[in-house]
Amino acid sequence: MTEIKALCVFCGSKMGASPQYQAVAKQLGSLLAERGIRLIYGGGNIGLMGVVADAVMDAGGEVTGVIPEFLMKFEVGKSNVNELIVVESMHERKSRMFELSDGVVVLPGGLGTLDETFEVITWKQLRQHDKPIVVLSVDDYWAPFENLVESLVDQDFAHPAIADLYTVVHSAKAVFPALESAPEPNEEVLTSHL
Repeated sequence: MTEIKALCVFCGSKMGASPQYQAVAKQLGSLLAERGIRLIYGGGNIGLMGVVADAVMDAGGEVTGVIPEFLMKFEVGKSNVNELIVVESMHERKSRMFELSDGVVVLPGGLGTLDETFEVITWKQLRQHDKPIVVLSVDDYWAPFENLVESLVDQDFAHPAIADLYTVVHSAKAVFPALESAPEPNEEVLTSHL
């Protein structure tokens, strides 16, 4: 597996209902800085996005934010990061974040986080990349997602090996072993649909 030098983190532009979401976002940010891994994230200064970026910077780490121009006023683009890339669209934002990273971690979040997560998993299913994807299910936040994926398999809309396209963990410390041990995509995940 490729060495992780930069990690894309998808997460909410809100804090969420549980204080654990914020605590884990802070812990993940600190661990990224400690390991010398650059954070690539959505460029916002609010919600869990702001928390994880602040934690990386507070611990002396490097942060690159990527944000569309039209969201600058809504998400208050974080100007004190090492690099803030302003792009034209959401599509360009996702592509740029992905291009700049060696892997993906997903924290709790809303529709945007779901969109980003499904897209990078789908790209992996279609063999467009082999980067590791780790879903950090704080307080079982992502259990409904796991159930939905199981339902896709049960209803014969997906091959059982789609479960290997990502790894679910329950703590910030578990993210790094999961990135290192992520399995290669199974070709049958794609070819079973053709």
